[in-house]
Amino acid sequence: MNRITNKKTGILYISYDGILEPLGQSQVLSYLERLAARHNIILISFEKSSDWKHTGKRDAVCRRIQAAGIEWVPLRYHKRFSVLATLFDITQGIMVGGWLTARYRIQIIHARSYVSSVIALVLKKMFGVKYIFDMRGFWADERVDGGIWPSNSRIYYIAKWFEQHFLLSADYVVSLTHSALSEIKTFPYLQGRMPRFEVITTCADLELFKATTNIIEKRERSFVLGYVGSVGTWYLFDEVLRFFKILHKQVPGAVLHILNRGDHDYILERISVAGLSPDLFQLNAADHTEVVQVMQKMDAGIFFYKPTYSKLATAPTKLGEFLGCGVPCISNAGVGDIQEILQGEQVGVALNNFSDKELDAGLKSLFELTRQPDIQQRCRQAAGNYFSLENGVAAYDRIYNELAS
Repeated sequence: MNRITNKKTGILYISYDGILEPLGQSQVLSYLERLAARHNIILISFEKSSDWKHTGKRDAVCRRIQAAGIEWVPLRYHKRFSVLATLFDITQGIMVGGWLTARYRIQIIHARSYVSSVIALVLKKMFGVKYIFDMRGFWADERVDGGIWPSNSRIYYIAKWFEQHFLLSADYVVSLTHSALSEIKTFPYLQGRMPRFEVITTCADLELFKATTNIIEKRERSFVLGYVGSVGTWYLFDEVLRFFKILHKQVPGAVLHILNRGDHDYILERISVAGLSPDLFQLNAADHTEVVQVMQKMDAGIFFYKPTYSKLATAPTKLGEFLGCGVPCISNAGVGDIQEILQGEQVGVALNNFSDKELDAGLKSLFELTRQPDIQQRCRQAAGNYFSLENGVAAYDRIYNELAS
């Protein structure tokens, strides 16, 4: 354990996502490293056994955390017997979190998402500390929309009961999107009882994800449409292939470059079902640095989501990364603030539906954007406006100071 110093505010940050996971490092640790310069940060995370056994990566993350002056308390994540495992994790989180809150005189508990908030809610009632509900999305509804829980299941109603109490008990609520905030404002139980809110979207490392390829060079070779990330559950990959088929008819040399881990068999099967030749595709797995290098060479990015209720609260990190690389995007409306960002900043296209007519019109608009001489600069500016790590850190710092005072 690191030695805690007497800084202004004692913060206990609880993440049910492991810090050894890429998500934990990019969306938790990147913020906390900077916030630790101004606050005492104690971090509880729940680490998966598969991540913990990689000692080299674990030691590297430990050094990074120690260098920032963060006190890290890693707990083991349990999955077997799903509900019971989660209850066990919540119990150990309350016990460890209670000891840390008393030991270090914690003033604020910052809980990332719902499971962490169960722990935080108990600790708030025990110690009277301030509580930040960093909701990240409509978690219970995501599980219904993803087919994990039935909409009429008891566990769904329990989760929504907790969601109500998180919102009513929080001293501050952080949402990823303005669309989610607008929806939350309609909840009947919050009428006249709205908590303080802040919209802080996911961050992208804009020092890493930046434009390097000259736009003239891009025009001198085949058009590259890029797809980065998962293809299952929330994504409409078949519609991506339909869009590419239209693109290839109009631009015969076009290529779809797919960066993905773990779903290659499924991707190749869907390509075959779509009647497309594998020669028109590049399919790779890549590490974080390689992803940047490949994205920088793309002419446009594409990702389509299932437009479900829970997606109102989604803020795709990949959008910030594409824009950081100077790459305009095409996606679909009804997902977080995507439409407002892409069309408001003139850095992409948001489709209203997936009809052939809409796909064709979207392709024409996207192709025109890629030919504009200042498109890379506009994309970078939009990335800075919406996905800047520095802006996110400043917003969290402001919340901490406001609650502490």
